[in-house]
Amino acid sequence: MNIMDFNVKKFAADAGTFLSRAVQFTEEKLGQAEKTELDAHLENLLSKAECTKHWTEKIMKQTEVVLQPNPNARMEDLVYEKLDRKAPSRLNNYEVLGQSMLDAGSEFGPGTAYGNALIKCGETQKRIGGAEQEFMQTSALNFLTPFRNFLEGDYKTISKERKLLQNKRLDLDAAKTKLKKARAAEARAAAEQELRVAQSEFDRQAEITRLLLEGVSSTHAHHLRCLNDFVEAQMTYYAQCYQYMTDLQKQLGSFPSSFSSNNNQPATTSVLNMSVPTVPASTSLTPVSSAVPSGFTELKGSTGTRVARVLYDYDAADSSELSLLADEVLTVYSVPGMDSDWLMGERGNQKGKVPFSYLELKP
Repeated sequence: MNIMDFNVKKFAADAGTFLSRAVQFTEEKLGQAEKTELDAHLENLLSKAECTKHWTEKIMKQTEVVLQPNPNARMEDLVYEKLDRKAPSRLNNYEVLGQSMLDAGSEFGPGTAYGNALIKCGETQKRIGGAEQEFMQTSALNFLTPFRNFLEGDYKTISKERKLLQNKRLDLDAAKTKLKKARAAEARAAAEQELRVAQSEFDRQAEITRLLLEGVSSTHAHHLRCLNDFVEAQMTYYAQCYQYMTDLQKQLGSFPSSFSSNNNQPATTSVLNMSVPTVPASTSLTPVSSAVPSGFTELKGSTGTRVARVLYDYDAADSSELSLLADEVLTVYSVPGMDSDWLMGERGNQKGKVPFSYLELKP
């Protein structure tokens, strides 16, 4: 029974406090009661914390979009995170593209120029995909996690103490109002005592809130370090991608600059005409040359013959051309009036036009 009496009294006291705060808050809004203002320093700290929370949320959200553009995948990752389970690994877009190129290259045949080029491109795309996965993991750990910890940890604590401060401020102002309305000496004495207690509790809560808010400056310093880590991860990722593509371009530079289809239509623009992005002056790259090898130039201007090795398979478009198999050897020579991209080739008693870009002259 005593416990029940205690619980009822506590409930009644809490209800009375809540009602008192509600009345004070309403009267303040209506301009019928005075409001204790926080000191300028504390107000400035509160504003700084709110600003930090707003931009931390926004930057974190947009970073998540950059790291994972697929909203369904982001939602799936969030569900697994809330369940405290590891999300299943998934291929990113570069890895899917790379695998498609590898499969296509295998289908067309690695011995063909197109198939070989697809395989090399596919391998590079998968390497870029791997670099992107590493960039995402590093950024999530070193950048997103500290931002999320602030929002879900430090700022939640600040919000809780700020709410308590607001309640203590309402209690203080309600006590001031009660003292003003007290007429009897006994009532004024009780109101003064209640005001002293309310003022003490308000001052104590204001100090607690101030100390927490001053910690936001150290949060800024920590987030600055995280921002440096994010930029460094980006720099590493883009440098890897640039190096992978530079290496790929060099590999494709040894491929034919033009391909003839079976209906003898001109091919599309050469991969060697791809524009290269501007790089820092400190980066040294060997340019890919698309010039015709000097051996072919000399052969074009002479009546002699040379021995050549076939680099890629080639299917003749008509009876005037000679079909080729990779790594076979044949004799080639120039014929006056022939197109500059072609030579005459002989293999045993077979003779026909061959594209010089599919050939490598032997010494």
